[in-house]
Amino acid sequence: MNSVKGAFSGKRRRVVSAAAGVALVALTLGLGSIPASSAAADPPQVKSWGNNSFGALGIGTPVAQRQTPVTVAGLTAAKVTALSVRDTHSLALLDNGTVQAWGSNTHGQLGDGTSDHQSIPGVVTGLLSVRSIAAGGGFSLARLSNGIVQAWGANDLGQLGNGVVGPDVFLPAPVTGLTGVVAIAAGYNYALALLSNGTVRAWGINNFGQLGNGTTGGISPVPVPVVGPGGVGVLSNVKAIAAGYDFSIALLNDGTLRTWGSNAEGQLGNGTAGGISPVPVPVVGPGGVGMLGNVKAVAGGANHALALLTNNTVRSWGWNDFGQLGNGTTGGISPTPVTVLGPGGVGVLNDVALIAAGGSHSLAYLTNGPLNTWGNNNSGMLGDGSTVSRDTPIGIRTGLIGITSIAGGSFFSLAA
Repeated sequence: MNSVKGAFSGKRRRVVSAAAGVALVALTLGLGSIPASSAAADPPQVKSWGNNSFGALGIGTPVAQRQTPVTVAGLTAAKVTALSVRDTHSLALLDNGTVQAWGSNTHGQLGDGTSDHQSIPGVVTGLLSVRSIAAGGGFSLARLSNGIVQAWGANDLGQLGNGVVGPDVFLPAPVTGLTGVVAIAAGYNYALALLSNGTVRAWGINNFGQLGNGTTGGISPVPVPVVGPGGVGVLSNVKAIAAGYDFSIALLNDGTLRTWGSNAEGQLGNGTAGGISPVPVPVVGPGGVGMLGNVKAVAGGANHALALLTNNTVRSWGWNDFGQLGNGTTGGISPTPVTVLGPGGVGVLNDVALIAAGGSHSLAYLTNGPLNTWGNNNSGMLGDGSTVSRDTPIGIRTGLIGITSIAGGSFFSLAA
């Protein structure tokens, strides 16, 4: 935990040591996945690759890293409907409404009643009828079929939303006052919930305005409304949410995006870089013209973001030190959306069905395969058998077909 915080402290533009920690996931909205048309191999399996600190790969061995996909122990993709990772632990939602977890358990984020790390998946205690999951930095969330959210793990910054700033919680417990929740997302030390009326609630740390309530600083251990643009009213007409390390994304019904929180690396996509925004701002179009539109899914990494458009191409913006924007360049930032290129920089990446953003790498699964990855690869998290970083996508074909869920962390990746 502390080493991961160090890796992303300050401007967090030098995430280069695998020893610094393992995953910061980008959630594909916390809404599950877009079905892929290819049939999976029989029997289907959940795959992982990259750094294996704390057993994050779920393979039951202490090997330091894997540069190509390996099988997560005891999980079959036919039973897994969603994956979520951040920091050094992983969550998998099964089709029977239960959740399994593995990896680091320092703060009880695995929900098994202990603080023992686990290198293979185990059941989160007492959870039934779960519909979506979100892994934060040392804490976890689960949305139940009745619209209630359960949380467990670290609570030193109010990230469990239970009304107190206090000790770790080792078993799932309800978030205070939340009902009618249809989606969840977790940042590093804060969380978001989308309600059925199209508004958003947030709780946890607010040092960069990531709660979107018009203020900066402090902690909210209970959910607060995200305000509207300019701080007027409340943000509404939201249909999906995502969280980066300390910035937030909302996809509106009209296909445009609003972002708030840290903008140190241009991750708000509003055409500027630096500072913060405690209220939602629009993500601009390419070149800063108009607003980015026709978006159907989003994902937030440490300090970069991805948007999947209705034409099944991808736009990216923010931090680009490792080529994680996928536009054929490395270094610097882009405060406006750019187009993710095709493999080898030829054309545009097309036919994308799923996206995920890791701390400094990105993933996209195509409708008929393969899985494409790009960005930082110092721990093998691109899965191409090397540790060479890439500024354009490369296809990964080893056992990865018929995928319905992907997740990317700072130093490892998952697919089911």
